[in-house]
Amino acid sequence: MKITNITTTECHIPLRTPFKTALRTVDCVHDLLVRVETDTGAVGHGEAPPTAVITGETLGSLHTAVEEFIAPALQGMEVEDLDAVMTKLDRCLVRNTSAKAAVDMALYDLFAQSCGKPLYKVLGGARNTIETDLTISVNPVPVMVADARAAVEEGFKVLKIKVGKEGLADIPRLKTIREAVGPEVALRVDANQGWTAKQAVRIITALEDAGVEPELVEQPVPAHDIDGLEYITRRVTTPILADESVFSPADAFQILQRHAADMINIKLMKTGGIWQALKICSAAEVYGVECMMGCMLESKLAVSAAAHLAAARSVITRIDLDGPSLCSVDPYTGGPVYEGPRILMNETPGIGITGVPGFEGV
Repeated sequence: MKITNITTTECHIPLRTPFKTALRTVDCVHDLLVRVETDTGAVGHGEAPPTAVITGETLGSLHTAVEEFIAPALQGMEVEDLDAVMTKLDRCLVRNTSAKAAVDMALYDLFAQSCGKPLYKVLGGARNTIETDLTISVNPVPVMVADARAAVEEGFKVLKIKVGKEGLADIPRLKTIREAVGPEVALRVDANQGWTAKQAVRIITALEDAGVEPELVEQPVPAHDIDGLEYITRRVTTPILADESVFSPADAFQILQRHAADMINIKLMKTGGIWQALKICSAAEVYGVECMMGCMLESKLAVSAAAHLAAARSVITRIDLDGPSLCSVDPYTGGPVYEGPRILMNETPGIGITGVPGFEGV
């Protein structure tokens, strides 16, 4: 199965409500879509969001990376020689992780198709059903409470609460949400780099003392502040999850060796795709550290690739793949089925998505 062509288009999918974090506000998914064609007629698809505040990539840079650097480099390579293809992909550019991820997932889609199996089974096949949380955006407290209650009514048992914009004011915010949803709902707190290390210890300790009992706190300090991350981890009981601090396997090793965090959040858009994400999974297994499978603001196409990886590896114990739940429409055909918090993996070959808008008739 030889690569004959790599093309791009874009998707534009409105969100149900604006997505607000300590870093940005977004009202639609406007992502790059990638199609990899082969001489057998088989095609694979991928997606990359322009998350400039985290990966440094824009729609323009994504187009340039794929069309001018990655596509020419991979032309003519055999998909079945996966290690060689992925090594070439990784070396095309120094960073550009989301652009690489879009092509990486399309290649894994094709590789699994060549095996005649769904991708999650090719990658390990730990389980065929996973359950995701749902993100509650930063808003005035009454709005967050209403959104949290609505999510619970939809069947979500785990909520990811975005904070980090108002410092100590996050304490009463989270206490109010806990009181509103009750003790049975798990709360994951995501500060998106919005606190200092000392501020984080004060806030998390106050939450513990107040009985809020967050399941975890994600990336409380800026990505580069590994010392701060370690400072917090050693001083609180609540598990600390490293997100933006971990892009590469090397980043993961640094966190693991220093025990700078209790868990690692793997996102394909940070790692450059499944190939590198698998290395982080293996490292975490060696250290006995659990992982979360997360996503940026992505549609069903990219999230489905991440879901296949999450379903495949038992070291991934927490799922944050709510992108499709945040979108107002699903423009794709096939792939995993998303039913509220439940994600049921497809048993068709590859990632399973067969209809991708913008590529019809190509």
